[in-house]
Amino acid sequence: MFANIGIPGLVLILIVALIIFGPSKLPEIGKAAGQTLKEFKKSTKELTGNVTEEINDVKKIIKDSK
Repeated sequence: MFANIGIPGLVLILIVALIIFGPSKLPEIGKAAGQTLKEFKKSTKELTGNVTEEINDVKKIIKDSK
């Protein structure tokens, strides 16, 4: 999704963010974005683990019924 941005595009985004939010708010925004990504990753792992457990349970039931 972001593979086509590149370094110049990333620098441009950072400069625009600096102009819009100012230097005092930028670290807070970065911290909030990092925490959001961390929570998203954690939720994704939990969901994937739950689905994997359900699939394994179904496989076991199918195997036991044969």
